[in-house]
Amino acid sequence: MSSSFSWLFPLLAALQCVVVNALHTQIPSIRSFTESNSSSPFVITPQITIVVDSKFQDSGSPGPSLLSFARTFRLDLVAVTGFDERDVPEVRVGSAPSLAPDQDTSSRTTPTVFLTLGADASNLKLFKGEETGEGYEFEITSTMFTIRGVEAIGAWWGTRTLLQQALLSLSLAASNETSSIPISSGSGFDAPGWEIRGFMLDVGRHWFELSFLSDLCIYASFFKMNEFHVHASDFVIDEHAITGRTGSPSPDAWKSLYATLRFQPSLQSPIIGIIAPFANETYSHSSFSTFQSTCLQHGITIIPEIDTPAHSVVISKWKPELAIPGQEDFLNISFPETIPTVQSIWEEFLPWFSTNSEVGTGVEVSIGADEYSSSLADDYILFVNTMNDYISSTSEKAMRIWGTNEPSRTGQTISTNVTIQHWSFPGGSIPVRLMEEGYRVINSEQAFLYLIGKSWSDGVSKFDLDSDDTIWTGAPNGGGWAPNIFSQTDSSNNTTPSNPLLRGSIMACWNDFGNNATTPLELWYQLRKSLPLVGEKMWAGADGVPSSPSSQTHRLTQDEFNQVYPILNKGAPGQNLNRAVKGLSAPATVYQFQEINPTHLVKTGVDSVGPPYTLSFDLRLANSSNRRGNGHVQIPLFTGIDSVLFLDIFPSPSTSNRDSNFSLTFQDPVTNKFYPLSSFGPPTLPGVPVQISVPFNSEEFTKVVISATERGTSITIGTDEDDGVTRFWESVIGISGDHLRLVNMSFAAPAAVIGDEGLTGEMRNVRLRIGDD
Repeated sequence: MSSSFSWLFPLLAALQCVVVNALHTQIPSIRSFTESNSSSPFVITPQITIVVDSKFQDSGSPGPSLLSFARTFRLDLVAVTGFDERDVPEVRVGSAPSLAPDQDTSSRTTPTVFLTLGADASNLKLFKGEETGEGYEFEITSTMFTIRGVEAIGAWWGTRTLLQQALLSLSLAASNETSSIPISSGSGFDAPGWEIRGFMLDVGRHWFELSFLSDLCIYASFFKMNEFHVHASDFVIDEHAITGRTGSPSPDAWKSLYATLRFQPSLQSPIIGIIAPFANETYSHSSFSTFQSTCLQHGITIIPEIDTPAHSVVISKWKPELAIPGQEDFLNISFPETIPTVQSIWEEFLPWFSTNSEVGTGVEVSIGADEYSSSLADDYILFVNTMNDYISSTSEKAMRIWGTNEPSRTGQTISTNVTIQHWSFPGGSIPVRLMEEGYRVINSEQAFLYLIGKSWSDGVSKFDLDSDDTIWTGAPNGGGWAPNIFSQTDSSNNTTPSNPLLRGSIMACWNDFGNNATTPLELWYQLRKSLPLVGEKMWAGADGVPSSPSSQTHRLTQDEFNQVYPILNKGAPGQNLNRAVKGLSAPATVYQFQEINPTHLVKTGVDSVGPPYTLSFDLRLANSSNRRGNGHVQIPLFTGIDSVLFLDIFPSPSTSNRDSNFSLTFQDPVTNKFYPLSSFGPPTLPGVPVQISVPFNSEEFTKVVISATERGTSITIGTDEDDGVTRFWESVIGISGDHLRLVNMSFAAPAAVIGDEGLTGEMRNVRLRIGDD
């Protein structure tokens, strides 16, 4: 155990001070806990038994049942503790092991987790005073940890509390080199402050595999978030595609813009043409159903968004007659076929989205509806209300839109049945005014809750939501942010946590710069601290929570959060987005080979390794690597699930004394983007990239050292006699073809396979190390 958790040791001294009423401080905070008079803790061992109350085993249907949640919990417990799964008994169905208070417990040694329902809902309310099925009570004795949910989802959140306590206790046990995992005896209760605690990812501008999205669900669930808003359609703006590089107009160039809808219609569907030419970057019904099921099984509801009537280039490319000429990102709502066409798209996909009133907030969908022309406000309002009537009548699903300023000239208003997701203050919407008018509101205010992939490269924007103190001190009174805070400067534009029309909050991660700006894991690096941070605030709130016997008794300080976050991030079960190597703690060597014949593939057993890492090797190419006359050839040197490092071979010019020129290129296999080692000119005015030559040859070994952090990947090239020159893999990003700049790319180490049958030569001193080298 001690070697597996050695990464925790530097954190343990601080952690031992972060205990509230004998439970470790966790993320999000527990609403209330009272320590028992007993000095005997509940101790987790491999013999732990999970029992589901037979009276409630099927509760939760048609969504995850209490029994189903329990089975997922067992797998998570195995992952957190490191126990052999074969030693941990399968989940049982039965009644609570009975033991009168005055009975002797010394003969009972098997720890039991009992999952049941029946928590007192009147004591478990949202901050606005409504009872919530997400609340739970728990009681801890020396032999039994009872979790009693209001509904099955409440019991599920209770298992997240147990897991976090186990993980934090385990970290202390590791420092003492024991196998004991104790949790203090006592009782408590917990409930969220708001019904919506979510995150949004822009998958319309950037392609992601569903396995990655599933892992995000699993991770966010560990911090009791309950919604994943999937922004599934959009386009990447590129002014050069409109005007051309010379500045002359090109009326049809907008048709070349990267614009996608990620849901794949059936082959016989009349709307099948909408996904061309990116059909390979879409989600089938069956694969998306599996994704939804995974998220639901972890307490998270999917909120799909198909963005109309603006951001609609994907529809305009399919049916140009529906677009406003010269503004092809806008649909012409007055055109007779526009609204029926949008309805036909939803007709295809509405049946995809699971119904489950007990997980998250039930089923809702978003039609986007942001940033449309305010001069067409009446058309816009007609569109929103018509779509709301259509969606509610055909699917019994509720509808959301992004807040946008659309002042009607004729007194029309959007139906108050539509939830408004506020994002821009004050330009998009004024949320306090919306609530005064009877609208339900979700807080996604960009000043607090927006991230954009790789925008931090401008030196001003946030890397993650903890990059500055805005979440901790950004309220007008200097206090922390919470879903009831919309403005940093004007308290009159904020509301109270108890406002009955404030539904909660969703943070957003956008991909304005498209596929070439980030790998999927680079987005993860921006999200991994942001999600638990807002998870704390969305569950526990900040200042001004109403005082009552069931109110929050503790909230994390910034120091407390930063002390426990690293442990919970590294130990969060069910996913490996950090691309950690099992059993290794930095600094450590993942693999090392003195000599390799690269023609013979070496399979390492490690798929991918996340930064920080250093990959080093010496390479000498055989004469047979000469590819004069064969054009550009790429041969994989190192291959992984998240990246591939290619050897580039170019035929030399006829005037050169060399047979071939060589370079190195990284590939992101998810987006199929290639990133040559190149020179782009000045960073403020990137030009046409020129690939950098790497001096591989057949006479001597060339030394290569590749190092990566979460913010970039560098290479140092040299021989054994010199230190070499360091360069970075880069990409060029910009918005609307303007403000172009160079950005560093961070690649996970391509660790799974070394070599390729097409590569002739010798490799030596091949080593992959994790940690700062």
